[in-house]
Amino acid sequence: MILEQTSVDVDVYRWVTERRGEPWITLSHTVTFLGNTIPLTIIVVAVVIGLSIRRHYATAVLVGAGSLSGYLLMVALKAIFGRERPPEPDRLIDIGNHSFPSGHSMMSAVCYGLFAVAAFHLSSWVREHRWIIGTAPALAVLIGVSRIYLGVHWLTDVLAGWGIGALWVALCLVIWRWWRSRLPGGEAEPV
Repeated sequence: MILEQTSVDVDVYRWVTERRGEPWITLSHTVTFLGNTIPLTIIVVAVVIGLSIRRHYATAVLVGAGSLSGYLLMVALKAIFGRERPPEPDRLIDIGNHSFPSGHSMMSAVCYGLFAVAAFHLSSWVREHRWIIGTAPALAVLIGVSRIYLGVHWLTDVLAGWGIGALWVALCLVIWRWWRSRLPGGEAEPV
């Protein structure tokens, strides 16, 4: 199933590409790096190892399994929809593969969202300062916007990435809570 871009996609794409310039191009390259596969993988592995060392095994499973399964879902969705990226001459990054959903938008929503859930679950400081949780969606938004600015995604690719990513985090949280309630000792996990 090939998904075509909408007129809104084209309008936003034209508006952005006609107005790009420094320092925003450099800033977009920097921000988009935080959603690249290798940095996200390194961060996820570090978080999973850190949680495991502290014996927060159920939370480590949430972050690791949620991130990996989210990645597999994103790859499958790209293959199913097969949407082409914006025109190559306007891309400021050399990139191939399909465009929908934006992998950077989806996976930053998934990974940073799962980190926020883990931090909220394990840290009384985070629970007392709930505003800090807002950094996860803010970072996902900045990463998604950078993808549009760099000319490698349509607006609807990014919107779908955020939406699917948020839904995936919610689904992972529901499954994780159900699974934790069935572990020996119920919901207990060292804090």
